[in-house]
Amino acid sequence: MISITIIVKNGERHIEKVLEALARFDEVIVLDTGSTDNTMSIAKRFSNVALHTSPFLGFGPSHNLATSLAKHDWILSLDADEIVSKEFVDEVFGLALDPNDVYTISRHNYYNGKFIKGCGWYPDCPVRLYNRTKTAFSDALVHESVQTDGLAKRALKSPVYHYPYNSISDFLAKMQSYSTLFAEQNKGKKTSSLTKAISHGFFAFFKSYILKGGIFLGREGYIISLYNGHTAYYKYLKLHFLY
Repeated sequence: MISITIIVKNGERHIEKVLEALARFDEVIVLDTGSTDNTMSIAKRFSNVALHTSPFLGFGPSHNLATSLAKHDWILSLDADEIVSKEFVDEVFGLALDPNDVYTISRHNYYNGKFIKGCGWYPDCPVRLYNRTKTAFSDALVHESVQTDGLAKRALKSPVYHYPYNSISDFLAKMQSYSTLFAEQNKGKKTSSLTKAISHGFFAFFKSYILKGGIFLGREGYIISLYNGHTAYYKYLKLHFLY
């Protein structure tokens, strides 16, 4: 048996479709970290949802808290803007699960109604299905991941649809949040400077727009690449002032 875990804050835009797609799973842990919209009232409508609340602890610790609340050892961790396909659910239910394996998902990232096949957004195959008796998420505040040392990776092929940004405001909000968490996480561990911030920002834009093909994706590719560059710049600029 598999428990789903979802961390959410103000996710009313997608949470209903996210939860509808998970109807076959007997337990969906929704950990709300401070929603002020209708997220919690929507989640309460689903009989297979166990709703919990907590202050936001950072992404890694929050994922691990959600995992600790589940009744099954097999955990499928999803974001509140990731909608699994029917094919994905069928594939998961057909697995012969091995605790020594972890499983990657095939995430299809969308922006402005378009499947983004560039800018570092594709292919996108994070580890999301794992046995909690064997591993857990890292304790990173941001850019967390399931630890895979000593475990075999298996790839799930069916898509999970991801809608991370609905507006320019979403880009700005996440840039602010992620850059602050990065600076806090790396304070005293990495050094930074204005020059380093500028160089990281420029290279992140160049990598996304030129090396990762954003230039071929129209205005969406340009906007995403600018976001990647600005986020890298502010990550290291904030770290410089915190150090």
